[in-house]
Amino acid sequence: MKLTGANRHDVTQLIPLVDAIPAIGGKPGARLRRPKYVFADRAYDSQSHRMQLSIRGIGASLARRYVEHGSGLGIVRWVVERTISWLHQFRRLRVRYEKRSDIHEAFLSLACGIICWKQLQGRIC
Repeated sequence: MKLTGANRHDVTQLIPLVDAIPAIGGKPGARLRRPKYVFADRAYDSQSHRMQLSIRGIGASLARRYVEHGSGLGIVRWVVERTISWLHQFRRLRVRYEKRSDIHEAFLSLACGIICWKQLQGRIC
């Protein structure tokens, strides 16, 4: 997770976000440091992003601008969109009132815990 100010455009944060991904543990052997693919909508479609991801050894599945809908990315991205909608149920996350990032991250962690708890109880579908 990378927290930025509300006045920062998402597109400018793609590469810093990918670079901030921590090592993934679990299985024996070398830890995975980078995702295999990045899926994104039309806003991220640029040759610069594709090149920078390629340099890092990451496949880019970015929807193309000026092309008819039907790229199939919705099948992959719905998990993210659904999760964001769950987080927006919490007013303090939908509109950021906190000036300190650590407090905002604490509310985000608390909301994620509540969402997981509800999911385990079968109250979110």
